[in-house]
Amino acid sequence: MLSDRQRLILNAIVDNYIHSAEPVGSRTISKREDIGFSSATIRNDMADLEELGYLEQPHTSAGRVPSTKGYRFYVDNLIQPHLLSETELEKLKLLFAERIHHFEQMIEYTAQILSHVTNYTAIVLGPEIFEHRLKHIQIVQINADQAVAIMVTHTGRVENKLIDLPKGIRPEEIEKLVNILNSKLSEVPLWQLRQRLYQEIASEMRRHVEQYEEMLQILEQSLSQEESERVYLRGATKIMNQPEFRDVDKVKDILELLERNDQLIHLFGTPSAGLNVRIGQENELAAVQQCSIITTSYSLGGKPVGMVGILGPTRMEYSKVITVLNYLAEGLSNMLTSEFEK
Repeated sequence: MLSDRQRLILNAIVDNYIHSAEPVGSRTISKREDIGFSSATIRNDMADLEELGYLEQPHTSAGRVPSTKGYRFYVDNLIQPHLLSETELEKLKLLFAERIHHFEQMIEYTAQILSHVTNYTAIVLGPEIFEHRLKHIQIVQINADQAVAIMVTHTGRVENKLIDLPKGIRPEEIEKLVNILNSKLSEVPLWQLRQRLYQEIASEMRRHVEQYEEMLQILEQSLSQEESERVYLRGATKIMNQPEFRDVDKVKDILELLERNDQLIHLFGTPSAGLNVRIGQENELAAVQQCSIITTSYSLGGKPVGMVGILGPTRMEYSKVITVLNYLAEGLSNMLTSEFEK
């Protein structure tokens, strides 16, 4: 349990580091008007906070920076509501004042405004990603080299995809593959198909399908979804504007991840009510373990159907991002619900 003084000092360090990107020393904190303690007292508390795991000390600096644990305590216990500027509010209000007739256009515009206002990478997932589940799949061979993969969803939507067949593939092997797919993937959301392929289908195929490697190639083609119309990303390169990501090697994996819609969908998870903040190593994907991801859902008639979120450095303006996300999610929910009630 942190003392009131330690909480005040931790809050000041996080706030200072967010805005300066420089390790924070005791003298810097002592000069703040909201801190009435000497440098020596602050230095002792900073040492204690480091020992407790809330702060870290870069080896080249005498100052401290917040750890994942420190940011987590800040977000859960210390964060203050952010007051948006008049300019920021005008930009957000303009989004919902415009007469936009297609919801997809509204989602795309939301991602653009979100990135612009926060200066971070914005990602918005459209409702379709989560709405459609696989009912069944067929693979119909049309000649020796090609087949058509037909996916039917539980809502009746049909997707056809032309795929190239490996040489020498036998019809009975394709039939075995289709049976495995339908037994394992029925009722699975379309966005999870590729993930389930490697979790479950691959091991089943090893046991029952002779031309395993060739079949895996077919599956890669069959289950790939055209998600570009459902995932809206803006400001992908804004992470490079942050001092801690100016090293190309650090940012390369992040930029590669942002090009993979299936990875982004997996990163966000399925819509659930409420705000979700994942900081640094709380993210399971190694590429974003130096980042924070904040997401919230927008709803249709009270049911979460899509996601809106921000990816940025762990040193992000949490209070501002949370305020903007909540504002946009509420606006999208109201608009979507009113459209369906017409």
